[in-house]
Amino acid sequence: MNSVTNSISAAGPAMTDIRDIKPPYVIATGWEWVPWAVGFAVLVAGAILLWWWLRRKPAAPPPPPPIPAHVRAKLKLAEALALIHDPKPFCVLVSDTVRYYLEERFEIRAPERTTEEFLRELRSTDRLLKDQKESLGEFLASCDLVKFAKYEPGETELRGLHGSALRLVEETEPTPAETAPPAPTIAA
Repeated sequence: MNSVTNSISAAGPAMTDIRDIKPPYVIATGWEWVPWAVGFAVLVAGAILLWWWLRRKPAAPPPPPPIPAHVRAKLKLAEALALIHDPKPFCVLVSDTVRYYLEERFEIRAPERTTEEFLRELRSTDRLLKDQKESLGEFLASCDLVKFAKYEPGETELRGLHGSALRLVEETEPTPAETAPPAPTIAA
């Protein structure tokens, strides 16, 4: 047994002096910081975009399209019917509505002028037909009687004035071809 013990003791020290090989030693190349820098830049850019997105104001909705002059005039004339039992305010509203409509529709300066000045300018233009000019002259003269001469017409006569104003607006309102936007032109 002694020989066995000697062989074990002889093998013992031999086993302790053999060691495993060391792992490879990593040599720095100087590029180890690049992934960290890219990650940091992406994080900063994301934070800036998030801040910008949260701070931006919502886009204002586009304004509604303007109401055409003939539609506004018809609405005002419908409102005037509520005043039909009070001739002077009724005639003021109806004649002003027609004057403002004609100014906007035909670029005729109607509201700032007297009836005579307005009719004189109207005679020199071809924007209204002859019978429309005559009807408008009669309409404005009747309204002026109520507004300035304290004439008190009956409801039937006031309804006739209203109908005359409404007819003028309907006869002179733009056609669909006039209100359509121009077709786009394609350059050749």
